[in-house]
Amino acid sequence: MGRTKKVGIAGRFGPRYGLKIRNLVKKIEEEQKKKHRCPKCGSRSVKRVSAGIWKCMKCGATFAGGAYIPYTTVKREVDRILESKVRA
Repeated sequence: MGRTKKVGIAGRFGPRYGLKIRNLVKKIEEEQKKKHRCPKCGSRSVKRVSAGIWKCMKCGATFAGGAYIPYTTVKREVDRILESKVRA
């Protein structure tokens, strides 16, 4: 396997599919594979089980989220609204 300095994780595609698509895949997969914060215990140990299913490796909490990240923009917006309601 050759070097993949520029395209990183998408280097497995080689010269196929074009640079733009490989860069999109790289961005999505790097975000998907990093460790995320658990909404229950707060540790950075949440990993993706399958599309939309996330599990904390520390406390064992399993929850639904986005396909590639454990939160969705809608959930963030709802949390923000609820937080402002609690303060008022």
